[in-house]
Amino acid sequence: MVPAPLGKTPTKKMPKIEVLGLEDSPGTRAAIRFFRERRVVVTFRDLRKRPIDQADLREFADGLGSAAFTDPVVVAGGDLLARVRADLSLLRLPLVRHGRELTAGQDETAWKAWLARRNR
Repeated sequence: MVPAPLGKTPTKKMPKIEVLGLEDSPGTRAAIRFFRERRVVVTFRDLRKRPIDQADLREFADGLGSAAFTDPVVVAGGDLLARVRADLSLLRLPLVRHGRELTAGQDETAWKAWLARRNR
């Protein structure tokens, strides 16, 4: 059963969820589907159309450390933003943000915990 369409504006009870990924990525599609099935409005940003900016990249790198990257060596040295923009495969997608909480890759356990706290 497909959930009813959602409006674009989150209600007071809906958490603000932002998904950064690639439109054709199975993991990104799974993350969006996970939240849509639970009737949560998701803000999606395709990193090919609108690349990740320095502040977002730094937030994920600081918050998750090497877990945000497929290769832990990526975090050390050099211009991180330039390397990631040149090769999106360095990121573990999707990157999902809920307030100050962050995940990299498919992490349904964390996403369920976010929604469970919302329902209390």
